Amino acid sequence: MIYPDNYESKIGFDTIRKMLKTRCLSPLGESRVDEMIFKHSFTVISTSLLQTAEFAFILKEEDFPAENFFDLRDAFKHIRIENTWFDAECLFELQRSLDSIDKIVRFLTNPNRQLPPNLKFNTSPLAELARDVPTFPHIVKRISQILDKYGNIKDSASPGLFNIRTTISNTVNSISHQLQTILKEAKSEGLVEKDASPTLRDGRLVIPVAPAMKRRLNGIVHDESDTGRTVFIEPAEVVRANNEIRELKAAERREIIRILIEFADFIRPDLKQMALSYEFLADIDFIRAKAIFANETGSVMPRLDHKQIIDWGNAVHPILQQSLAN
Repeated sequence: MIYPDNYESKIGFDTIRKMLKTRCLSPLGESRVDEMIFKHSFTVISTSLLQTAEFAFILKEEDFPAENFFDLRDAFKHIRIENTWFDAECLFELQRSLDSIDKIVRFLTNPNRQLPPNLKFNTSPLAELARDVPTFPHIVKRISQILDKYGNIKDSASPGLFNIRTTISNTVNSISHQLQTILKEAKSEGLVEKDASPTLRDGRLVIPVAPAMKRRLNGIVHDESDTGRTVFIEPAEVVRANNEIRELKAAERREIIRILIEFADFIRPDLKQMALSYEFLADIDFIRAKAIFANETGSVMPRLDHKQIIDWGNAVHPILQQSLAN
């Protein structure tokens, strides 16, 4: 228990928390900042300090893989339920963050990695933190079979999806060809403007027509422009094909959901271990933020003795230091 309750604000530690949060890459690290409390265990304190000191050295000397820190912990809770799935955006974040975890673990456990020369390390504290962290290259590979490099569902994600999208493409091309023919005739008869072209309204390919001419073109009026100077007509010749596209789009959506549910079933047995990997990512984000702050303030690791003695003779308060510098 810390007394008084406003001790943090009295010493400016609440300001330190805010500064650390701005240096985190994601809510993962920010949650660790929120959880930060005063410690009394010599082992815990010394380990935390060594981790931060090592990371401060890494930031100065090496290219650390600090990208794609996504917090998917709530998504994991959701996906535990049968017949649930990640949407494509969440799946893309899973792919990239799992890949980052793998890169970070390999980086930190590399036996040839340089360690800080000014610290007496028996082993790398960050390597110890990363040593037993599970990684999932097989899941990253599986996602790459579903998503392209931009995070979109691939046509080849399943044979069914490939067939549906091929049919959609062929049908759209057929409609476009029909519309161009109809549009050419309408232009020659003066029903539409010379520069008019087919457009999409409510998921259906239509032709822009002047209101005065709409009764001369056989079809369904779907919309009109904000100015009221143009109406959008779906020619009767393409209504059936447009209906087919709508049905195919619904089939495409169902197939994508089936693919995503199948993937969720695939990873569900690994969710508990994956959650541990994201807790590790949270730790790394937090330690990195502390290391950045340490480098920015010129901080060094204090010497620790396992005794109830504090010598603050050379201590500097970072907030006061910044205030004086300004």
